[in-house]
Amino acid sequence: MARKFIQMELDNLQKNPSALCTAGPVGDFPFHWRGTIMGPPDSPYSGGIFVINIDFPPDYPFNPPKVNFQTKVYHPNINSNGSICYDHFNILKDQWNPVIGISKVLHLFRSLLADPIPDCALVPEIARIYKDERSRYEDTARAWTQKYAMGN
Repeated sequence: MARKFIQMELDNLQKNPSALCTAGPVGDFPFHWRGTIMGPPDSPYSGGIFVINIDFPPDYPFNPPKVNFQTKVYHPNINSNGSICYDHFNILKDQWNPVIGISKVLHLFRSLLADPIPDCALVPEIARIYKDERSRYEDTARAWTQKYAMGN
């Protein structure tokens, strides 16, 4: 059953492509996908292409996929392993609904890049810098974006 729903996700992404976010299976294994998220304009992530991993559980769509960033990101809600703070994004936790879909998940994480949530920090020091030294935060995030998300 999961394969059928995963194929429906892929069909939907192909019928309704987005220039902002993409995703698809890695090789012939339909349960592991790779996605890309374009850095939002007017953010320190602008111009970056951020790669994420998406792993579907065997009982998808009844349980959410696991999503993490492969690209290093300087962000209070994303740690050095690429894990994302799900406490604020309950749709990938307690409030998952099978109709949400991967496209919405991708756009949700793109919006997280544009608008960090320092009160849900996985990296408290970056959250502190975000709150207290915004220009330092933006400079560092921009430098990491250039180094890790722009292929330089």
